[in-house]
Amino acid sequence: MTDSDRRTVALWLFLCAAMAFAIVVVGGVTRLTRSGLSIVEWQPLIGTLPPLSETDWQALFARYRATPEYKLVNFGMDLAGFKRIFWWEYIHRLLARLIGLVFLLPLLWFQAKGKLERPLAWKLWGIFALGALQGAMGWLMVKSGLIDDPKVNPVRLTLHLGLALAIFSAELWLALGLLAPRTARAERLAAALPFVVFAMALSGGMVAGLRAGAAYNTFPLMNGHWLPPEILMLEPWWRNFLYNMATVQFVHRGLFWLLAVLVPLAWWRRRGSPAANALLLAFALQAALGIAALLAGVPVALGAAHQGGAVLVLAAALWNAHRHA
Repeated sequence: MTDSDRRTVALWLFLCAAMAFAIVVVGGVTRLTRSGLSIVEWQPLIGTLPPLSETDWQALFARYRATPEYKLVNFGMDLAGFKRIFWWEYIHRLLARLIGLVFLLPLLWFQAKGKLERPLAWKLWGIFALGALQGAMGWLMVKSGLIDDPKVNPVRLTLHLGLALAIFSAELWLALGLLAPRTARAERLAAALPFVVFAMALSGGMVAGLRAGAAYNTFPLMNGHWLPPEILMLEPWWRNFLYNMATVQFVHRGLFWLLAVLVPLAWWRRRGSPAANALLLAFALQAALGIAALLAGVPVALGAAHQGGAVLVLAAALWNAHRHA
């Protein structure tokens, strides 16, 4: 690859990563506004077009009124209310389709023009495969909520989020490598931090899936306890890490405290480095957003900002790892 090809492919990957960031934020708003179950069918092609007539709207609304969520949660909602939740889910799905096109079409062009080395091409097609899996997981997540208990499965929601973060991470890492190939360094802390941040983001997905953020709205204690007494109330014990609100929020907080030690330490070792400074700033902002969202009962704006903040911390950790690991 020429230097020009490297820069072009890197800029394209940065664009794709920015779009992945955007869809994570939109996904957060969709979840927080309880909009995710408003479209009850998966139509990858036909579903690209929004309702174009009053008849179309009434048909979609009739399908929604037949769902358990309407009957148990939104009974009595009028068409105007349905439109409000519909548009968030529609925008989320439309953005997912757009991301697929923005990734696939340039990838085909780059490969046809011989601008990709074989190892890079394989990695890029791997990212595309993750994107396809992400779309399928999104529908499986929605489908899990179209049942008598209208709540999406928290594990599927977390997998959906995790795939988005994996795609974002892969795109950003490859772009950084194309612009500035890594030199041999051996700083284990910098290399480990992206994995800890990723784990914390996944634990946040579990908190979101169980709506555990609304259960313990005090900080730093959890309703007066460092270790809530109900943390291991489910049997067998492993179910607590999937379905117990106290446990998943405790794990999320535990990873926060771990990062509260590791991030400043990583910054101190490389203080003055733009990547290390960005990591410290992103983590401080994310901590403030998380605590504010928790104390306020997770309003939509703060909740979505906190979800987006997780991606920014991950980006900063990856940049820091690329520079110093």
